[in-house]
Amino acid sequence: MSGGTGEIPHHRSVLYQETISLLAPFSSGLYLDCTAGAGGHSNGILEASAPAGRVLALDLDPRAVALTSARLEVYGERAIVRQGSYLHSRDFLQELGWEAVDGILLDLGVSSMQLDEADRGFSFRQEGPLDMRFDPTSGPSAADLVNRLEERELADILWKYGEERFSRRIARKIVQARPLHSTTELADVVRSALGRTKEAQDPATRTFQALRIAVNDELEVIAEAIPQLIALLQPNARIAVIAFHSLEDRIIKQTFQRESRDCICPPEQPICTCGHRASIRIITPHPIEAGEQEKKENPRARSAKLRVAEKLTKMA
Repeated sequence: MSGGTGEIPHHRSVLYQETISLLAPFSSGLYLDCTAGAGGHSNGILEASAPAGRVLALDLDPRAVALTSARLEVYGERAIVRQGSYLHSRDFLQELGWEAVDGILLDLGVSSMQLDEADRGFSFRQEGPLDMRFDPTSGPSAADLVNRLEERELADILWKYGEERFSRRIARKIVQARPLHSTTELADVVRSALGRTKEAQDPATRTFQALRIAVNDELEVIAEAIPQLIALLQPNARIAVIAFHSLEDRIIKQTFQRESRDCICPPEQPICTCGHRASIRIITPHPIEAGEQEKKENPRARSAKLRVAEKLTKMA
């Protein structure tokens, strides 16, 4: 872990100012931070919604829960922090007696904090166990996938979630080198499979991304959760989502587009039979990206895209 709680106040969340501004928190509002991380966005929402706004911050990662709890302790009962998936947001809200919320935030993907912790297995730059689970107590690890899956299944994961064009070659090398137990072992195998490349990024980047997404079912969870979260919004309340790669952003874009239309029947169908009604309006027709200064100060911000939608006052 990089530093103790003394470092938390200096942590700056990606697209921080843009996110808080577009969520527009107000006093007495109720807010849901689905991916608390180190508590940066939650802290901003609580500051902006003083003196009475409240935040429920969720995270699968127990270390993130501990960090966020420490950071938000100063807000007392205004801040509630729980370990759990945002797929179960409705259950957490019901426990608090909250019927709906005035804003929702998702900051997707792996955090810089998690990448800095070698024992989590997210980074190919540090020696660590092949884990990659957001919740290290639940489900199969990256080592389980790498060492147990058939070559074809591994190649499919690398192609589907990492958009790795050399997926078959890498999968073959992984199977030949098994068993693999550490991040550096896997990274070396991937590099040996690809040899010298002209790309600026490390050859292992896409493989690690693909395995992390597969281990945590990230894309499936996002696609399932967004409509559920929209349903938890008060009229005129907003949902803000920060994505860090094209697969995440595509899901968010397509979901927002679908939920902002009255009819989702095929274009060639002359009469609407779906009965679908728009539930949101899109606030950001094009995703908001970090400015040059933020990209310079925080390399992770280079790929960040923020999309925001607002719940309609009345469904059409």
